[in-house]
Amino acid sequence: MNIISKFKLLSTFFFISIALVSYGQSNAKFKVALDAGHGGHDFGAVYNGHIEKNITLAIVLKVGKILEENPNIDIVYSRKTDVFIELVERSSIANRADANIFVSIHCNANKNPAAQGTETYVMGLNKNASNLAVAKSENAVITLEKDYKQKYEGFDPNNPSTMIGMTLMQEEYLENSISLASKIEDQFIGNFDRKSRGVKQAPFMVLHKAYMPRVLIETGFISNLKDGQLLDSEEGQDQVAQTIADAILSYKKEYFGNGSNEIYEKPSKRFVEKLLDTTTIKKAEKIAQKTTVEKPQIKTIEETSGVIFKVQIAAVAKKIELIPSNFKGLKNVAINTDNGTFYKYTYGETSDYSNAKRNLEEAKTKGFTSAYLIAFKDGKKISIQDAIK
Repeated sequence: MNIISKFKLLSTFFFISIALVSYGQSNAKFKVALDAGHGGHDFGAVYNGHIEKNITLAIVLKVGKILEENPNIDIVYSRKTDVFIELVERSSIANRADANIFVSIHCNANKNPAAQGTETYVMGLNKNASNLAVAKSENAVITLEKDYKQKYEGFDPNNPSTMIGMTLMQEEYLENSISLASKIEDQFIGNFDRKSRGVKQAPFMVLHKAYMPRVLIETGFISNLKDGQLLDSEEGQDQVAQTIADAILSYKKEYFGNGSNEIYEKPSKRFVEKLLDTTTIKKAEKIAQKTTVEKPQIKTIEETSGVIFKVQIAAVAKKIELIPSNFKGLKNVAINTDNGTFYKYTYGETSDYSNAKRNLEEAKTKGFTSAYLIAFKDGKKISIQDAIK
């Protein structure tokens, strides 16, 4: 074989390799981790003959069946049968699968039989008494696990406020979680006129260890006559499952697009203000007042023009001094306060998509593994796909 023939063969092999890699990347699937609350010897709430572990499993399997009809979605289940799964293992299953979102499904209960409606929780250290009561009830399952005191590093399920180990990475998913939770509650209202108690924050152990946008859905009160009958019926479970599935599909469409031939960066985040507990806002303001920042580069999206790309590395409820040592050596870091509540930290600013991808890789190399690209056009946030077009 002469040199020219060898060159042609190598060139053909190279382009085939590139094509295969591109094909594999373009067919990446959106992964949804579904968690059916309780199971096995953990019955969950039991009222009027309604058993939480059975209802949550039935709903999860129905949600999964609906989503599995979409060829661009993969489903990961924490359990598909009546078995006991430890809380930390539930989130670990989602982490190992590198799921895009984690959805834990539960039923609520209250000594007051008049309490009814749905509510969806995101991870937070909210001190609201009713929120803590729900978290206390759901976290109590860890006492059924062997050596739970050592395993959960001193966490007291009777006092959820002891969960103070929030990291920058975990707070980073809050906006996505709120967005997903809001879509779920909106669907409950719109699909079949369920009473929505809103999006709330509480310290749930099952959410605490999941490193992705994550929510815990209380699908209704089985202690309430109407809610209980609905949740324990085939028709009611079908309605709830369809509602949750529709919300997940809406989230995927907004942040990841519709088809399989998409660029799967981390999703652009959208902050949903209308249902966020006001105590969270007050807490953010209090922290901000106590933190000294030397002339931070606070920008609003209106100050930009044309199409630009940035790398979002964090979104937290506190100001951080814009010095490289606070951001693992990254120098060109700015604050964006476009929602007025959370401080979004971005790295780099360029109109060139190739440069933006290099900035993203640099941020990830520095340790911001959950960093993702965001884009603006004429000062308004747009999807990465639209920015590339």
